[in-house]
Amino acid sequence: MKPKTAKPKKKLAARESRERLLAEQRNKLAGAPDPFSRQNVRKVALRVGIPLAVVWVVTLAIPGWIARAAAGVVTLALVAIVVWVYRLTRKSRKVADIVRSADSAEARQEAIGKLDSEYKRGDTAATFAKAQLQMQSDPRAALATLESIDVKKVMAPVADEARTQRAMIHLLLGETDEARALGDAVDLSRHKEPKARAMMAAVIGEAWARTGQASKAASLLETFDANDEIYADLRPQLLRSLCFAYAWSSRTKQMKQALRRLAQIDVQYLAGFVTRKKLPTGVAPRGVHPLLEKEALSMVLRSGAAQRKVQFKRG
Repeated sequence: MKPKTAKPKKKLAARESRERLLAEQRNKLAGAPDPFSRQNVRKVALRVGIPLAVVWVVTLAIPGWIARAAAGVVTLALVAIVVWVYRLTRKSRKVADIVRSADSAEARQEAIGKLDSEYKRGDTAATFAKAQLQMQSDPRAALATLESIDVKKVMAPVADEARTQRAMIHLLLGETDEARALGDAVDLSRHKEPKARAMMAAVIGEAWARTGQASKAASLLETFDANDEIYADLRPQLLRSLCFAYAWSSRTKQMKQALRRLAQIDVQYLAGFVTRKKLPTGVAPRGVHPLLEKEALSMVLRSGAAQRKVQFKRG
């Protein structure tokens, strides 16, 4: 007679593997630094105040009203920009506070309801936050939420973020072609913030690796040092993408090294490379190299974190 605990353990292991990757997206928003901290306010004041002071010093040295009128226009424009940024940042912080409080299924539902009621339809900050909350339990719903953002009407960086988030969900659902199409439309050159750029590169790199462009993916991913502390919370995603890229470009040694580094963070991450008859999403992962699956399964079994017949049944 089979033990009654076998099926729940299998489901638990699969769910934990997926939720670790999905939860990281919510944690990034929830753990964002306070934009109104003394340090950040001081930086903004210096960046705006010093150039403005220089403009007025030069202006006052020039006789006539034209120079002063021009300086006044520049000052008003800068003030308007600062006010706009302040309002945008304040709203972003409020959204982050809502997400931060969503630490359970019930809290997530409550947070989603709050986002729907307190923000207008089409508000991109609220839309991203809602999708990140939905990803915890219903990736399809999160995908539909992100698809409500019209990438042709929002600013290019926002459109790239929407494409990247959608591509990541498609990858987790095994829909590699859809992820590849979205990744190809992202322009990394317009993203200068290191962590945002690395997150996008991890998603794009995995999409490329799993759809026939592994060497191109490896070249992109190797421009980011996963050991750099600035990428600490992105390390699992970068290493996961490298595993795919190295496997499909026949760089077995590097693939095994990346797998070991990923296992050192949490061996359950390796479960994402192992095919099952039925994942929590209802599909099997596509684009997983047989050798990558074999090595990942072997490492998990050697770690003692899983039993072959309970958690990893080959499909």
